[in-house]
Amino acid sequence: MSDLVIVESPAKAKTIKKYLGGNFEVVASMGHVRDLPKARLSVDIKNHFAPKYDIIKGKEKLVKELKSLAEKSENIYLATDPDREGEAISWHLAYILDLPEDYGKRVEFNEITKTGVKEGMSHPREINADLVNAQQARRILDRLVGYKLSPFISQKIRRGLSAGRVQSVALRIIVDRENEIRKFKPEEYWSIDAKFIPKGSRKAFAASLYSDQNGKIKIKNQEQADKIEADLQGADYTITKVRHGTRKKSPAPPFITSTLQQEASRKLGFQSRRTMKVAQELYEGVEIAGMGATGLITYMRTDSLRISNIAIDEVTKYIAEAYGAEYLPAQPRHFKSRKNAQDGHEAIRPSMPALTPDSIKSSLTSDQYKLYKLIWSRFTASQMAECIQKTTQADIEANGYTFKASGYYVDFPGFTALYVESKDEAEEKSTQLPPLEKDMPVRCKELKKNQHFTQPPARYTEASLIKTLEEYGIGRPSTYAATITTLTGREYVKREAKTLIPTELGEAITTLMKERFPDIVNVKFTAEMEENLDSVENGDVKWDELLESFYGGFETTLKEAKAEMEGVKIKLKEDETDIVCDKCGRKMVVKMGRYGKFIACPGYPECKNILKYVEKTGTQCPKCGGDVIVKHTKAKRVFYGCSNYPNCDFVSWNEPTNEKCPQCGEILFKKKGKKPTLFCAKEGCGFTKAIPTESTEEKA
Repeated sequence: MSDLVIVESPAKAKTIKKYLGGNFEVVASMGHVRDLPKARLSVDIKNHFAPKYDIIKGKEKLVKELKSLAEKSENIYLATDPDREGEAISWHLAYILDLPEDYGKRVEFNEITKTGVKEGMSHPREINADLVNAQQARRILDRLVGYKLSPFISQKIRRGLSAGRVQSVALRIIVDRENEIRKFKPEEYWSIDAKFIPKGSRKAFAASLYSDQNGKIKIKNQEQADKIEADLQGADYTITKVRHGTRKKSPAPPFITSTLQQEASRKLGFQSRRTMKVAQELYEGVEIAGMGATGLITYMRTDSLRISNIAIDEVTKYIAEAYGAEYLPAQPRHFKSRKNAQDGHEAIRPSMPALTPDSIKSSLTSDQYKLYKLIWSRFTASQMAECIQKTTQADIEANGYTFKASGYYVDFPGFTALYVESKDEAEEKSTQLPPLEKDMPVRCKELKKNQHFTQPPARYTEASLIKTLEEYGIGRPSTYAATITTLTGREYVKREAKTLIPTELGEAITTLMKERFPDIVNVKFTAEMEENLDSVENGDVKWDELLESFYGGFETTLKEAKAEMEGVKIKLKEDETDIVCDKCGRKMVVKMGRYGKFIACPGYPECKNILKYVEKTGTQCPKCGGDVIVKHTKAKRVFYGCSNYPNCDFVSWNEPTNEKCPQCGEILFKKKGKKPTLFCAKEGCGFTKAIPTESTEEKA
């Protein structure tokens, strides 16, 4: 009899099978096998919130096959993902396979390599009941909130809406930021910048007005700026201070889930869901030429910055060979995880640090290569020497006013030779000042007044929203991508370039939730609930008692809201259209049905006129002049086609525009990505044009 190992995915099964050999049968459960059925609440509230699990529809045959294999196996190893959800899947598998509660062959693989698999198999343990209970509590909590609140929200605003515990507070954060932007009143201020040339030099350097005789100066209007300009007319400028220094920059720590999603958004333009999909592939195993199926990174759902000594030794050896000993720090770096981190796994790192991205590029897809390179570079750089910069600061005075100039140059690149972390705020550019000395006279080549206005806070991007959720302690590594996908998929939030903007529907839901269910959309309350779930995982709190403490107040609030809002319906402006009902003359509205949006007469049930919902792009078909409309494949991928189909067969994956190509006169298409461009699709033309966009990665 062979031993059976059950994992979650076929890719992972294939990689692990290679390391375990012929005495093991490795099969995939394809994720969860049991769950709360969708058709009903499936939670017995009166019986300590007992869940009523069923085999997931469509998995009956798979479960039967797993049972058959289990009966023929001497040992059964449960090797699902090493987190709360993976623990719960193992618990469900143990139940359907009729394994005892104290079954001791639960194994974990932090990395899918020969060493990682061998390490996991040599340390089997019992299923961790506290981990399972924490996952059950989260699942039931989300079910209670979703199944109790969603019908109420749908009844009061629009059919088919949903409200979720984490998604609702994330939506509130986005809506609150939009309200901040609306209320923002810009304030005028001015700056005075100058360019100076030292005596005996031709190289000019820049400086900005910093202070006057009374201290640091704030120029509020043009009148004040004009006076300063007049005071400095024909003035003699002298350098009064020169300070030289050394500045050291340390590398960023290796990735955790949230920082990986943020950096992949900034550097690669990946949405969080795309990032996690590719990371899952890299973890489970990719076919590498000459190596076979190989897991390239450690487990990608983690909030820990811990790194194994073996990995540090391997990357240290690589750095010494590839860059030289001077690129190594005096001691290996160890990074401290944030206070409320679960610290269940290592940070995200390459499973084999010596396996460079370029050496395996031909075996990877474009996305896999980009993300692996990002993870590999970040981890390798984290164990490299500091970047050393030589800095110069100078004060230039004239008629009681002081200008300040600063510059630096890189004396030793250290880790920046490989990787520099992206930031939400603008990076300081390297500018080296010419040789300057105290009491040196300088000539003012240019004096320029600049009017400015304070800017409102930036809208959230995926990167900045994930950063904010993490800082507040809302959600966990596995929830960020799903939360954002839900908000955009249900059209509570729309994307504009990289920013997330609430729709009228999203704002209406948030307003209703803030008025009627303030705890659900309260940042502090949601963060405390996450801490309580962690307490269940640690064995300090019983999961049913946690649910009991939440549900009593929630149920009362829901009953009060239903009673006080009986007969109330919130109307949305965005639901109205310019289409006039040809049967009764009313303006038709957009409604949501079982199969998506449709256009209906608001006079229902007296008038039952309905039309198909069509989303126009505002551009004309290049073939027949009809309207170009947005369409979707069965997999919900967006494409563009002519409204006159089937009489016109125009179709495109890229959005057409009304702009003409200056070279050939054909229409230009819009290509999305990190750097959006307009391009001509005519064969042989090749015209492209960058789409100017404002930076949306400002600090949120």
